[in-house]
Amino acid sequence: MAAEWLEESSRGPHWLGFLADASDLLAGTLDPDMVPAIVAQVVVPRLSSWCAVYTSDNAAGPLRLVYLWHADEARIDGLREQLDGMDVDGADTRGTSAFHMNDSHVLAVPLTARGRSIGMMCLGRPDRFPDEVIQFAEDIGRRAALAMDNARLYAQQAAANRALQRSLLPPNEPEVPGLDYGVIYEPAGEANEVGGDFYDLFKAGDGSWRFAIGDVCGTGPEAAAVTGLARHTLRLLAREGYGVAAVLGRLNQAILEEGERARFLTLLHGEITPVETGLELRLVSAGHPEALRLRPGGKVEAVTTPQSLLGVFHEVAFEADTIRLDHGDVLLAVTDGVTERRSGGRLLDDDGGLAKLLAECAGLSARAVAERIRRGAADFASEPSADDLAIVVLRAR
Repeated sequence: MAAEWLEESSRGPHWLGFLADASDLLAGTLDPDMVPAIVAQVVVPRLSSWCAVYTSDNAAGPLRLVYLWHADEARIDGLREQLDGMDVDGADTRGTSAFHMNDSHVLAVPLTARGRSIGMMCLGRPDRFPDEVIQFAEDIGRRAALAMDNARLYAQQAAANRALQRSLLPPNEPEVPGLDYGVIYEPAGEANEVGGDFYDLFKAGDGSWRFAIGDVCGTGPEAAAVTGLARHTLRLLAREGYGVAAVLGRLNQAILEEGERARFLTLLHGEITPVETGLELRLVSAGHPEALRLRPGGKVEAVTTPQSLLGVFHEVAFEADTIRLDHGDVLLAVTDGVTERRSGGRLLDDDGGLAKLLAECAGLSARAVAERIRRGAADFASEPSADDLAIVVLRAR
């Protein structure tokens, strides 16, 4: 079949179409494990009877077989046994080479990307390889190597960013007397993006705890830097005895001192103190979506005073609101990934949409309220959200 196809193509439209199809397939995945499978199934049976793809973890590491494909699937196991005895590490990775293996003519094509050897593609067929096939195989090898290297780089970056994202979330969630709480955090966008939303809940001192939910403008390393600065500043100053308003004033200055690296930040920061009737909260909302309180009877009301977001003005003074959560009351705080969830020309929070969602949650646990709000945001539009989402629910037991 390969010979017939080559006779028809002779570097004509079939050749160009073949390369275009192969390029599209290889460019369509960023999964390093999928690239070898795509390569093998592209060349078999057009160029060869079988294909084995080898890769190494680094330029000096040994090659290992990661994918094997044969036009006759029943022969794959036997071929694998033959390949186990072949010394691919001794092959010349500087250029294409040909040799015999039992009943096959084998063409070994090095996979090199950005000047680095990342593996080898071995093609096998009963008869010798025509020059046209060798040229096609080398071209596919170059494209495959670049796709494989891109997929590896993407996977490494995604793994690093996932680790960075985890480092920006609370290491643990404390037990707070009289408090039932639920939190949800969902970053949006591609896997290689670090989200700008965050939350925290931690012990500040004897008999008091702090919580925060914030949204840094933008994504990526710059946003992550501000997120880390905010979370560590909040914890440090809270444990040194600074009140919530004073903490935000100092955090505002710290962000401004970052200069060109600074990012705007909306933040709701609060102190939680258990009292006989439930919980007492001292809150500061710095440009953040308003916090809502739900009474057991279903009544919902805003409980925070809007104040300046952080990282904008040098001369700004923050003031704390004091509210009570009686037994059964719920406080809901979200980022704009919830309030600004868009469906066509409408936002979820238009006409008090978030308050209406919360009113339906009377009697639920904190975790159930958080999940109901998350599901409401997800169901509001058919397309996936393009923004990060964070939800914090505090309920007085």
